[in-house]
Amino acid sequence: MWSMMEDGRRGNMRTNELTEKEEPEKSSRKAVKKRSKAAEEEQREEIFSFNKKPADDEEDDDDDADLSDSEDSVYSGLEDSGSDSEDDDEEEEDEVPEQVEKNEEEEGVTAGKKEDEYEHDSSDEEDIRNTVGNIPMEWYKDFPHIGYDLDGKKIYKPIRNKDELDDFLDKMENPDYWRTVHDKQTGSDIVLSDEQVELVNRLQRGQFGDVNFNEYQPQVEFFSSDVMIHPVTNRPAHKRSFIPSLVEKEKVSKLVHAIKMGWIKPRRVEDDTRGRYYDLWASEDSSILARHRMHLPAPKVPLPGHQESYNPPPEYLFTDEERALWDQQDPSDRKIPFVPRKFPSLRQVPAFPRFIHERFERCLDLYLCPRQRKMRVNVNPEDLIPKLPKPKDLQPFPTTQALVYRGHTGLVRSISVSPSGQWLASGSDDGSLRFWEVCSSRCVKTVQVGGAVKSVSWNPNPSVSLLAVALDTVVLILSHSQADRQVILASERLLSGPVEAEPTDGAESVSWSEGEGEELEQGIRLKITHPKAVHQVAWHAKGDYLASVMPDHSSHLQVFIHQVSRRRSQNPFRKNKGLVQCVSFHPIRPYFFVATQRSVRVYNLVKQEMTKKLQVNSKWISSMAVHPGGDHVICGSYDCRLSWFDLDLSTKPYRMLRHHKKAVRGVAYHRLYPLFASASDDGSVIVCHGTVYNDLLQNPLIVPVKVLRGHVITHDLGVLDVTFHPSQPWIFSSGADATIRLFT
Repeated sequence: MWSMMEDGRRGNMRTNELTEKEEPEKSSRKAVKKRSKAAEEEQREEIFSFNKKPADDEEDDDDDADLSDSEDSVYSGLEDSGSDSEDDDEEEEDEVPEQVEKNEEEEGVTAGKKEDEYEHDSSDEEDIRNTVGNIPMEWYKDFPHIGYDLDGKKIYKPIRNKDELDDFLDKMENPDYWRTVHDKQTGSDIVLSDEQVELVNRLQRGQFGDVNFNEYQPQVEFFSSDVMIHPVTNRPAHKRSFIPSLVEKEKVSKLVHAIKMGWIKPRRVEDDTRGRYYDLWASEDSSILARHRMHLPAPKVPLPGHQESYNPPPEYLFTDEERALWDQQDPSDRKIPFVPRKFPSLRQVPAFPRFIHERFERCLDLYLCPRQRKMRVNVNPEDLIPKLPKPKDLQPFPTTQALVYRGHTGLVRSISVSPSGQWLASGSDDGSLRFWEVCSSRCVKTVQVGGAVKSVSWNPNPSVSLLAVALDTVVLILSHSQADRQVILASERLLSGPVEAEPTDGAESVSWSEGEGEELEQGIRLKITHPKAVHQVAWHAKGDYLASVMPDHSSHLQVFIHQVSRRRSQNPFRKNKGLVQCVSFHPIRPYFFVATQRSVRVYNLVKQEMTKKLQVNSKWISSMAVHPGGDHVICGSYDCRLSWFDLDLSTKPYRMLRHHKKAVRGVAYHRLYPLFASASDDGSVIVCHGTVYNDLLQNPLIVPVKVLRGHVITHDLGVLDVTFHPSQPWIFSSGADATIRLFT
């Protein structure tokens, strides 16, 4: 212990001696340091004055005097001030010799080279920074300043008196105009450097701002897909993870005990047995109603219009006549259920007297009126229109009226063209039969038959020249004298055949007789007398058989078939199948078409049985024509319809045409061209293109191409008959105006 105390005393004495020795050394060091600081400041002032004022000798003398004064003041200030702590002096002792060396070096440099000290200057005067923060600069638009700098002084806006002309000139002359941007914070214009322009371009292209950033650098796989031998942590699972929690067990047991004792009760379910009021349409737009397939929301009440205003325009107010008419009308027929009234202000409008009544009716409408959803198919109307070719592509067909055959004085009910196409025969109600030359419209011959001619039909066989005419109960067979000699001889041989001795079954009432006297001179060779009035005659394609029609409900003797060469007649039907309107032979096969009021029956003449029954779907058939190919039939009816039948397709019409406004009187096919026509009481003839294809899978192409007008409607009758020229695309029509017209 004592030895330790002695050692401590000796150490204290040594430290006291050291401090006494070091005190004069420290004071000398302080003096040296102060002198070096003063010399350094003096040197800086010299450099500043040298750069700023390269003055004359007199000014240099003044500066020296000032410097000497400043030297005295600096030294005096440094000597007086003893505020520097001794610790700081100790830290700066090592730096003193280095600073002295630096001062000497700087004095040598300034002597040889004048350096600009502003080059590395970073004074706060140059840093104009707006400290208002992130606020809209529009707040300062009415003030002369634009913000505040770091010292809190106002930053005044630069004087900008540039107009559009100056801006345009600057744009034309300044090469850096495109990279100059306006800084709203300081109100000054800043020219962007190349690096800044490149940064903006990169950001506009959607690239990264940093040029050196590689966005496709390889990913660092922190966890590899390979299974490692040693796990990251191999700590065994804690024991408590296998044992159920005792704390949870205690909580659950407490809850179970409380439920058993009745301390915890489940939530009460509200009883709906009490009376409740239901809003019928409260949840109408909910998803439950939307699930119903046929649900319809209630229709909205129409919004009030101008007439319901308290101050409506004057045109909505009732006049005395309108008010009297409104009072007389039934409430269900009125357009509006109230009378519009005018008030000077909204305060003077009284209560609506029928308000409760209207609300009650609205509720009844919603509650009692059934609403049904009708499924509408959204079809483009243009898709429903069939894609038909243009009529220009379907030529030739008749388009213009070429000739008018005038001479008859009554209705021209029937016309027929000779197989050669040179002659035209027409029968009229004036009791005359006329022969016309087709090309010149000249009447070659007139035969007075003594009655209204119902039907005229030329024999289709070109080797004979015979004409069948139906009037009253007689069918006349005429021989045309203007034909060639060979044709006339062949006609004579056909007419001078052997007479049948015994009439066939049902033909006792038909009598054949030859023409005599004047009749022979006029060309009448045979007369076939029927029991009733004959309405139509039709030839077989070979020219030997002739069919006549006598419509009668009460008898089965409505159709007779006559063989001219053997002068015999027969009734093909034993029963009355309906009122027969017209008949026609099949152009190729042994079939016979019989049209009654509502159907067309097709009979096989060889098997003597009915093969088909065509349902026309019209009220009354007026006329019928068979296609030259034999597989298609058209029927006109008095209810303005034209039915096209495809015999290979169905017994129902393939196409129904309703182009006419009035009854269809006649229909006809062309022998060579794909044309058919219909004549109507509306005074028009409609020509249609009807192409029939050899391919059974392809349906016929039916296109209406032309409406021909020219006949004058007389006594509500228009065009009565129509027929085509046998070789040319021409059409003849006869009308109630006693004319025959040729369209080419």
